[in-house]
Amino acid sequence: MARLPRLTLPGYPHHVIQRGNNRQPIVLNDADRHMLLELIWENARKHQVALHAWVLMDNHFHLLLTPETPDGVPLMMQAIGRRYVRYFNAQHGRTGTLWEGRYKSTLVQTERYLLACMAYLDLNPVRAGMVAEPATYAWSSHRHYIGQAHDRRITPHPLYWSLGNTPFAREAAYADMVHSGLTTQQQEAITGAALHGWALGEPAFVQELQKQTDRRVSKAKPGRPTSKPSLGE
Repeated sequence: MARLPRLTLPGYPHHVIQRGNNRQPIVLNDADRHMLLELIWENARKHQVALHAWVLMDNHFHLLLTPETPDGVPLMMQAIGRRYVRYFNAQHGRTGTLWEGRYKSTLVQTERYLLACMAYLDLNPVRAGMVAEPATYAWSSHRHYIGQAHDRRITPHPLYWSLGNTPFAREAAYADMVHSGLTTQQQEAITGAALHGWALGEPAFVQELQKQTDRRVSKAKPGRPTSKPSLGE
Protein backbone atom coordinates (compact mmCIF):
# COMPACT_ATOMS: atom_id res chain seq x y z
CA MET A 1 0.00 0.00 0.00
CA ALA A 2 1.39 3.40 -0.95
CA ARG A 3 2.25 5.74 1.90
CA LEU A 4 0.08 8.79 2.35
CA PRO A 5 1.91 12.06 1.73
CA ARG A 6 2.48 13.99 4.93
CA LEU A 7 -0.22 16.53 5.67
CA THR A 8 1.17 20.04 6.11
CA LEU A 9 -0.75 23.31 5.91
CA PRO A 10 0.43 26.80 6.87
CA GLY A 11 -1.04 28.38 9.97
CA TYR A 12 -1.82 25.10 11.76
CA PRO A 13 0.19 23.60 14.62
CA HIS A 14 2.04 20.40 13.61
CA HIS A 15 3.21 17.68 15.99
CA VAL A 16 6.37 16.21 14.46
CA ILE A 17 8.30 13.10 15.53
CA GLN A 18 11.64 11.83 14.21
CA ARG A 19 13.00 8.51 15.47
CA GLY A 20 16.35 6.79 15.31
CA ASN A 21 16.68 3.79 13.03
CA ASN A 22 15.87 0.52 14.82
CA ARG A 23 15.45 2.57 18.04
CA GLN A 24 19.15 3.36 18.14
CA PRO A 25 20.33 6.50 19.95
CA ILE A 26 20.37 9.75 17.99
CA VAL A 27 22.36 11.55 20.70
CA LEU A 28 25.28 10.20 22.71
CA ASN A 29 26.26 13.26 24.75
CA ASP A 30 25.28 16.85 25.49
CA ALA A 31 27.34 18.15 22.55
CA ASP A 32 25.07 16.14 20.25
CA ARG A 33 21.98 17.53 21.96
CA HIS A 34 23.19 21.11 21.62
CA MET A 35 24.01 20.58 17.95
CA LEU A 36 20.61 19.07 17.21
CA LEU A 37 18.83 21.92 18.99
CA GLU A 38 20.83 24.53 17.13
CA LEU A 39 19.97 22.90 13.81
CA ILE A 40 16.31 22.79 14.77
CA TRP A 41 16.29 26.48 15.69
CA GLU A 42 18.40 27.60 12.73
CA ASN A 43 16.20 25.83 10.20
CA ALA A 44 12.95 26.82 11.88
CA ARG A 45 13.95 30.48 11.44
CA LYS A 46 15.23 29.93 7.93
CA HIS A 47 12.04 28.26 6.74
CA GLN A 48 9.59 30.48 8.65
CA VAL A 49 8.43 27.91 11.15
CA ALA A 50 7.50 28.84 14.72
CA LEU A 51 8.89 26.41 17.31
CA HIS A 52 6.39 26.20 20.19
CA ALA A 53 7.70 23.21 22.13
CA TRP A 54 10.29 20.44 21.92
CA VAL A 55 11.71 17.44 23.73
CA LEU A 56 14.86 15.48 22.92
CA MET A 57 14.90 11.85 23.97
CA ASP A 58 17.81 9.44 23.53
CA ASN A 59 16.42 7.81 20.37
CA HIS A 60 13.85 10.31 19.06
CA PHE A 61 12.60 13.86 19.34
CA HIS A 62 9.25 15.67 19.26
CA LEU A 63 8.53 19.18 17.98
CA LEU A 64 5.40 21.34 18.04
CA LEU A 65 5.57 23.73 15.09
CA THR A 66 3.49 26.21 13.12
CA PRO A 67 4.73 26.92 9.56
CA GLU A 68 4.01 30.12 7.64
CA THR A 69 4.33 28.39 4.26
CA PRO A 70 3.16 25.05 2.83
CA ASP A 71 6.70 23.68 2.51
CA GLY A 72 8.16 25.16 5.70
CA VAL A 73 8.06 21.99 7.81
CA PRO A 74 9.27 19.60 5.06
CA LEU A 75 12.20 21.86 4.14
CA MET A 76 13.09 22.37 7.79
CA MET A 77 13.04 18.67 8.63
CA GLN A 78 14.96 17.72 5.48
CA ALA A 79 17.72 20.20 6.33
CA ILE A 80 17.93 19.07 9.96
CA GLY A 81 18.02 15.41 8.99
CA ARG A 82 20.80 15.72 6.44
CA ARG A 83 23.05 18.08 8.39
CA TYR A 84 22.70 16.27 11.69
CA VAL A 85 23.49 12.87 10.19
CA ARG A 86 26.67 14.27 8.63
CA TYR A 87 27.67 15.76 11.99
CA PHE A 88 26.76 12.64 14.00
CA ASN A 89 28.56 10.22 11.69
CA ALA A 90 31.71 12.36 11.58
CA GLN A 91 31.65 12.90 15.33
CA HIS A 92 31.23 9.25 16.24
CA GLY A 93 33.09 7.47 13.43
CA ARG A 94 30.11 5.81 11.85
CA THR A 95 28.45 5.61 8.42
CA GLY A 96 24.99 5.01 7.07
CA THR A 97 21.51 6.03 8.04
CA LEU A 98 20.50 7.38 11.42
CA TRP A 99 16.77 7.98 11.02
CA GLU A 100 13.92 5.48 10.95
CA GLY A 101 12.55 6.55 7.59
CA ARG A 102 10.52 9.69 7.18
CA TYR A 103 9.55 11.93 10.07
CA LYS A 104 5.94 11.64 11.26
CA SER A 105 3.67 14.67 11.39
CA THR A 106 0.09 15.47 12.29
CA LEU A 107 -1.99 18.67 12.26
CA VAL A 108 -3.41 19.74 15.60
CA GLN A 109 -6.66 21.52 16.44
CA THR A 110 -5.42 24.48 18.46
CA GLU A 111 -8.21 24.99 20.97
CA ARG A 112 -8.77 21.31 21.67
CA TYR A 113 -5.29 19.80 21.63
CA LEU A 114 -2.41 22.29 21.44
CA LEU A 115 -1.82 22.64 25.19
CA ALA A 116 -2.39 18.90 25.61
CA CYS A 117 0.30 18.25 22.99
CA MET A 118 2.70 20.52 24.87
CA ALA A 119 2.03 18.54 28.04
CA TYR A 120 2.43 15.29 26.08
CA LEU A 121 5.93 16.39 25.03
CA ASP A 122 6.83 17.52 28.55
CA LEU A 123 5.67 14.23 30.06
CA ASN A 124 7.55 12.05 27.58
CA PRO A 125 10.61 11.63 29.85
CA VAL A 126 8.28 10.80 32.76
CA ARG A 127 6.46 8.12 30.74
CA ALA A 128 9.86 6.71 29.75
CA GLY A 129 10.86 6.40 33.42
CA MET A 130 13.79 8.80 33.02
CA VAL A 131 12.59 11.33 35.61
CA ALA A 132 9.81 11.63 38.18
CA GLU A 133 8.90 15.21 37.27
CA PRO A 134 9.22 16.97 33.89
CA ALA A 135 10.94 19.97 35.51
CA THR A 136 13.97 17.83 36.35
CA TYR A 137 14.53 16.92 32.68
CA ALA A 138 16.84 19.45 31.05
CA TRP A 139 16.16 18.60 27.39
CA SER A 140 12.69 19.91 26.79
CA SER A 141 10.94 23.28 26.64
CA HIS A 142 9.00 22.58 29.86
CA ARG A 143 11.26 24.62 32.14
CA HIS A 144 10.91 27.63 29.83
CA TYR A 145 7.13 27.56 30.18
CA ILE A 146 7.16 27.27 33.98
CA GLY A 147 9.66 30.11 34.41
CA GLN A 148 12.71 28.07 35.44
CA ALA A 149 14.75 28.78 32.29
CA HIS A 150 14.78 31.04 29.26
CA ASP A 151 14.83 29.39 25.83
CA ARG A 152 15.46 31.84 22.99
CA ARG A 153 14.32 29.22 20.47
CA ILE A 154 10.73 29.20 21.68
CA THR A 155 7.85 31.15 20.12
CA PRO A 156 4.91 30.69 22.50
CA HIS A 157 1.63 30.02 20.74
CA PRO A 158 -1.04 32.70 21.40
CA LEU A 159 -3.11 30.08 23.25
CA TYR A 160 -0.40 29.88 25.91
CA TRP A 161 -0.78 33.62 26.56
CA SER A 162 -4.44 33.05 27.36
CA LEU A 163 -3.48 31.08 30.46
CA GLY A 164 -2.96 34.28 32.49
CA ASN A 165 -2.48 38.02 32.43
CA THR A 166 1.05 37.96 33.85
CA PRO A 167 4.09 35.75 33.24
CA PHE A 168 3.76 34.31 36.76
CA ALA A 169 0.08 33.47 36.25
CA ARG A 170 0.77 31.78 32.92
CA GLU A 171 3.69 29.80 34.30
CA ALA A 172 1.70 28.64 37.32
CA ALA A 173 -1.33 27.68 35.23
CA TYR A 174 0.80 25.75 32.77
CA ALA A 175 2.72 23.97 35.55
CA ASP A 176 -0.58 22.94 37.16
CA MET A 177 -1.92 21.67 33.83
CA VAL A 178 1.13 19.48 33.19
CA HIS A 179 1.15 18.27 36.79
CA SER A 180 -2.48 17.16 36.39
CA GLY A 181 -1.39 15.01 33.44
CA LEU A 182 -3.36 13.84 30.43
CA THR A 183 -6.47 11.73 30.31
CA THR A 184 -6.23 8.31 28.72
CA GLN A 185 -8.34 9.61 25.83
CA GLN A 186 -6.01 12.55 25.23
CA GLN A 187 -2.88 10.41 25.33
CA GLU A 188 -4.32 7.77 23.00
CA ALA A 189 -5.61 10.41 20.57
CA ILE A 190 -2.26 12.22 20.40
CA THR A 191 -0.28 9.00 20.02
CA GLY A 192 -2.59 7.54 17.40
CA ALA A 193 -2.70 10.68 15.29
CA ALA A 194 1.07 11.05 15.42
CA LEU A 195 1.76 7.44 14.42
CA HIS A 196 -0.65 7.43 11.48
CA GLY A 197 -0.49 11.04 10.32
CA TRP A 198 -4.18 11.73 10.91
CA ALA A 199 -5.41 15.19 11.87
CA LEU A 200 -5.81 15.58 15.64
CA GLY A 201 -9.08 17.23 16.54
CA GLU A 202 -12.84 17.06 16.87
CA PRO A 203 -14.95 15.79 13.94
CA ALA A 204 -15.98 19.28 12.79
CA PHE A 205 -12.32 20.36 12.68
CA VAL A 206 -11.33 17.27 10.71
CA GLN A 207 -14.18 17.76 8.25
CA GLU A 208 -13.29 21.40 7.67
CA LEU A 209 -9.63 20.48 7.25
CA GLN A 210 -10.50 17.85 4.66
CA LYS A 211 -11.98 20.57 2.44
CA GLN A 212 -8.53 22.14 2.14
CA THR A 213 -6.64 19.11 0.83
CA ASP A 214 -7.05 16.09 -1.43
CA ARG A 215 -5.01 14.06 1.03
CA ARG A 216 -7.15 11.99 3.42
CA VAL A 217 -6.85 13.47 6.95
CA SER A 218 -8.59 10.79 9.02
CA LYS A 219 -8.91 7.02 9.16
CA ALA A 220 -11.05 5.61 6.37
CA LYS A 221 -14.38 4.12 7.34
CA PRO A 222 -14.63 0.30 7.23
CA GLY A 223 -15.87 -1.21 3.99
CA ARG A 224 -15.03 -0.91 0.32
CA PRO A 225 -14.03 2.64 -0.67
CA THR A 226 -15.79 4.45 -3.44
CA SER A 227 -13.79 4.98 -6.61
CA LYS A 228 -13.56 8.72 -6.12
CA PRO A 229 -14.36 9.96 -2.61
CA SER A 230 -15.43 13.54 -2.22
CA LEU A 231 -13.30 15.96 -0.22
CA GLY A 232 -15.92 16.09 2.48
CA GLU A 233 -15.74 12.39 3.29
